[in-house]
Amino acid sequence: MTAPLLISFDVDRPADHASNVWTSKLRMWWPRDHTVSGDPEEIVLERYPGGRIYEQTATGEHHEWGEVTTWEPPRRLSYLWHIGRDRRTAIEVEITFIDEGVARTRIEIAHSGWDKLGGEAEARRDQNRNGWDALVPHFVAAVAKEG
Repeated sequence: MTAPLLISFDVDRPADHASNVWTSKLRMWWPRDHTVSGDPEEIVLERYPGGRIYEQTATGEHHEWGEVTTWEPPRRLSYLWHIGRDRRTAIEVEITFIDEGVARTRIEIAHSGWDKLGGEAEARRDQNRNGWDALVPHFVAAVAKEG
């Protein structure tokens, strides 16, 4: 069994603010080189269970990224993740926003379900670890800027 990726970090803002930046301001902080098109006009996370996660280009083309499975703002969000891949190979991401007092939040990410990828599981897990390492600083900066 391939172990989940477990990532945690802190931001100096309340949980509701951090959650809002994560879910409604993706275009602001998500790096273009981590998208399908390389230049999305919009990145959308539909904020309800069953909601889509996708990018839309300036020409209106949609690229599906995932589907929201849990929506409990501002504390917890989970989704199936398959950016640039077939939905049948979707892996799971759960993000928890933990209030740690005045204007401080711990964000914990559990990225799992790698075994459904068969022989690609370990390589995809490592690839996604590198992806999170690149994404998190952008998110942290956006949370601080939007504060």
